[in-house]
Order: sequence, then structure tokens, then C-alpha cells
Amino acid sequence: MPDRPETWAFLASWLEHNWPGLYAGLLAALIAALRVIYGGGKIRQLVIEAPLCGFVALSASHGLSLIGIPLTAAPFFGGLIGLLGIEFVRAAAKKTFTRKERTL
Repeated sequence: MPDRPETWAFLASWLEHNWPGLYAGLLAALIAALRVIYGGGKIRQLVIEAPLCGFVALSASHGLSLIGIPLTAAPFFGGLIGLLGIEFVRAAAKKTFTRKERTL
């Protein structure tokens, strides 16, 4: 790959374009891992919850533009998801979708 600078240019361009979402996912995973460690959680909880928070934050960051929030705010929401945890996010989503289902 050192002899193909266009590959590095493509990778750098892709990373620059997608950095806020990736940063949000990484931040959520790191904060969730630290929260589990601080709370005395088991290694199983750490291994499962940290990536889940990261993936939820990554997917949420790509949906921010749909509701009019700029992508630069993605790390804030990633940190929030990591801090609250996957159970809180799941309960909030379930409550929101249950409420929407009743109004239809």
C-alpha cells in the first residue's frame, strides 16, 4: 500500500467525513466500559455492554441529521449513551415506541 497514495487519500477522506460518528461510538464504548468497571460489574457485562453502547451511539449519530441536529453533536450523544447505559436506552426506546404505537 505505500506505493498507492490514492488508497491513503481515500482512507483519509473517508475518515474525515465519518469521524464524528466514529468518535461518538468510541466515546460511548469507552465511557460504558469505565462505568461498568467503576460500578464493580463483571467482565461479561463489560464485554457486552461497552460495544453495544458504541454501536447504538454509532447508529444514532447517523440519524441525527434526520431530526435536524448537526453531526458535530454526535460525540455529545455518544457520551450520553455511554453514561446512561444500554438498559436505560432500551427502556427509553421501548417507552417511546409503545407510546407511538398506541397513538396510531
